Amino acid sequence: MDLARTGPGPDCVAWCAPAVDPELAVVLAALGGGVVGEPFTPENLAARQERDTAVRPRPSVRDLRDGGRFEVDELRVPGPPGEPEVTLVSARPAGLDGPLPLLYYMHGGGMIMGNAWCVLPQLLREWALPLGMAVVSVEYRLAPGVRHPGPVEDCYAGYVWAAAHADELGIDPERIVIGGKSAGGGLAAALALLVRDRGGPTRPAPLGQLLLCPMLDDRGDSVSSHQMAGVDIWDRTSNATAWQALLGDLYGTADVPPYAAPARATDLSGLPPAYIDVGSAETFRDEDVAYANAIWRAGGEAELHVWPGAFHGFDSFAPAAALTRDARDARTRWLRRVLSR
Repeated sequence: MDLARTGPGPDCVAWCAPAVDPELAVVLAALGGGVVGEPFTPENLAARQERDTAVRPRPSVRDLRDGGRFEVDELRVPGPPGEPEVTLVSARPAGLDGPLPLLYYMHGGGMIMGNAWCVLPQLLREWALPLGMAVVSVEYRLAPGVRHPGPVEDCYAGYVWAAAHADELGIDPERIVIGGKSAGGGLAAALALLVRDRGGPTRPAPLGQLLLCPMLDDRGDSVSSHQMAGVDIWDRTSNATAWQALLGDLYGTADVPPYAAPARATDLSGLPPAYIDVGSAETFRDEDVAYANAIWRAGGEAELHVWPGAFHGFDSFAPAAALTRDARDARTRWLRRVLSR
């Protein structure tokens, strides 16, 4: 399939994929074409997880401190009742006084990969320094070693602890933005629902939710899911494998709760303002657009960006591309507006 074509053409089938931005198509070609590597399947999942652990960066605290530019600590805090402690990686620009706003962040990786350390260099460079923010990155447990609700409950436990220990962290508990990318974006959306529904004085509502190409819907029946099958870096086969790993016996049933798959929520009222972005040429496009629309229908606030011709995770693979620069600028402008409230 010609990823950079300008239109569907006469050979387009029912689920013809949208065109990829020409600059991004060059990056995909250099990576090996449409799908980068084989999709995740239940059969290859364990081997793929081992490979990811071996090659994914995991910078040390010393590395993250970057010669004294940042204050960084690893914290082990109480986990969900009866469960292990949760590790939080807390970081902030060095030398800033006063309580700082906090970005409470959940990494991506389909709920089956990733770690809390690897995302921090970019978060610190792009947001913590220019906006004067603290960042806490959550090391939640991964599926299938831990099924739902383990990962989201880890994130919730860390959030509750951070809000209750704001003085210790040097943060303002009334100015916490929760965020994440891909699976982390789905966890951030689920965390917003949990905080709303559980309430309480030690659980202040987030100031906003930053949802970057969030993984929201386990059902995999959207048009974009079919369009991008075998084409997107994260396609419906990999997506189904990840949801099966997370949900176990719940997968494929009508009983999946919204705290696992936020697209299942029937009430999106009373949520913090949301920023949602996604590419037009990625699997999650339609579920993310539908989530923004559901927030609007509930009377809420959502800012939606659909980046034309962008595939899943395009900004990580093509950091110098024009679309990447536009996306990062838009995210930063939203964060600045939310934090000024």
